[in-house]
Amino acid sequence: MKMITDSVVSALARSHIRDAGLYEQGLLKIEWVKARMPILRALEAEFAVQQPFAGKRVVICLHLEAKTAYLAKVVKAGGADVTVVASNPLSTQDDVVAGLVHDGIAAHAWYGATDEEYVRHIEAALDTHPQLIIDDGGDLVATMHSQRAQQTAEVIGGCEETTTGILRLRAMAAQGALRFPMIAVNDAFSKYLFDNRYGTGQSVWDGIMRTTNLVVAGTHVVVIGYGWCGKGVAMRARGLGAKVIVTEVDPIKAVEAVMDGFEVMPALEAARRGDFFVTVTGDKDCLTGIHYDVMKSGAVLANAGHFDVEVNKPDLYERAVAVRNVRKNVEEFEMKDGRKIYLLAEGRLVNLAAGDGHPAEVMDMTFGLQALALRLVSSGEFPAGVHNLPQELDERVASMRLVAIGVGIDSLSASQRAYLHSWGHA
Repeated sequence: MKMITDSVVSALARSHIRDAGLYEQGLLKIEWVKARMPILRALEAEFAVQQPFAGKRVVICLHLEAKTAYLAKVVKAGGADVTVVASNPLSTQDDVVAGLVHDGIAAHAWYGATDEEYVRHIEAALDTHPQLIIDDGGDLVATMHSQRAQQTAEVIGGCEETTTGILRLRAMAAQGALRFPMIAVNDAFSKYLFDNRYGTGQSVWDGIMRTTNLVVAGTHVVVIGYGWCGKGVAMRARGLGAKVIVTEVDPIKAVEAVMDGFEVMPALEAARRGDFFVTVTGDKDCLTGIHYDVMKSGAVLANAGHFDVEVNKPDLYERAVAVRNVRKNVEEFEMKDGRKIYLLAEGRLVNLAAGDGHPAEVMDMTFGLQALALRLVSSGEFPAGVHNLPQELDERVASMRLVAIGVGIDSLSASQRAYLHSWGHA
């Protein structure tokens, strides 16, 4: 039994969590991922010595599962006063949250929080007056700007985890509304090439399969959106033996999907053929009533974008004569003609709301980028706006991953480097 310390008592007093008694199982989960996250382990040791966040208040708004918990502990090791809050009520793991609080980190989250509770948790996190932020989907930043504009002057800067969040931040910056610097971690190569493609690809199908226990091989899978996440979902669906259809609005991505060997067609046409549908766009109304009207009975709908608006739920409820939960995280909508359509995880992120999220080894790279980006922006040298992560930090994380898996690569000689940076050679 871990001893109750003053820091634990303080964290409990400052937290809103479901059950502090779940901490032992949560700590075991955090230990499991820590053993598989060598990049974060190295940064934790580095930060413990350098104390880059000494005296700083940090709020982390991410999916609160074990990998995020370890990131929070790494930031805390760097001297920060850390508070965590959920970016998605259905991805919160109560035992992990309890484990964090038992390690002296304040938390405001529990699984299945209502919309009102979710807002209260965000507000409680903002009550700490953060100076540094790690955000997912721009929720924390948008709330601060829209409801607590006076607090923006206290923020040194932050980092954004997702494509959706960066879209929101760039829209704010374009309108002159973003009042502090945010580093677009999602746009780093070591994030979107690996986390978005391989992490999303694996975790989405893990969530779908553990939730439905249905076979994927031989079915028609419709992937709506062929960005980096969509590429991963389509690639893994093909690996499972599915016949994959891609829908797109971007002609360049559509050509890419064709040349990657997938069928491409409008979503309404694909709706007639699909057995599984996965939305991966970051936009709303990817599937609506016109699609539900032509879907075959038994169609399974899942979302892998940030918000629960990609699959239009009001249209489903409007058409249904009966709705019931038939399995955990599976809602059955019976249509007037007897067809049955199934929605997973209430249309929220299926890989986190109905699974454990990306593999630890993948998130080790992403959260390594987050930790380094947070240290970079904490310098206070960046103006307000959205900033790309410097290439050298991106390459550092990739190099750390290669070392961790025992892979070596070549390096350019001085003459090769000079050749690449000159123009007078034949």
